[in-house]
Amino acid sequence: MAFQPRYQITWGFLFGKTMEITTLPIVGKTVVAIDGCVSGSDRIELKTSDGEKFIMYHNQDCCESVTIEDVVGDVQDLIGSPILKADEIVSNDNPPDVQKDYQDSFTWTFYNLATIKGYVTIRWYGESNGYYSESVEFEKVKP
Repeated sequence: MAFQPRYQITWGFLFGKTMEITTLPIVGKTVVAIDGCVSGSDRIELKTSDGEKFIMYHNQDCCESVTIEDVVGDVQDLIGSPILKADEIVSNDNPPDVQKDYQDSFTWTFYNLATIKGYVTIRWYGESNGYYSESVEFEKVKP
């Protein structure tokens, strides 16, 4: 089941381009463990102090690639303190520091997570021939 926004959806601007911002339902929860939050990974698992588990991943189909391009910030800052900010930003425009040789269809997905200890941005890059999804899912795993 894909994440259904239960908070606010707004529109904003990223690098002078339009993108969608979604607040994630992990705000207020305390993360106790994070697995897979490294460049090149295709799945992240977050476990919270109340026993819940959340995952970020791409449901691989055929002819697309979706992985973490990079992680900015110290992931350990997200552990042990309540999440104060958690949003997803999706854009079909390249950031100013990125130039790819060939791009048929692509999607950038940014996850911005913050606690009182620090701020982490997880940047996912998805590319395909335009027929397949390049989206990243954020889901609460049912026990």
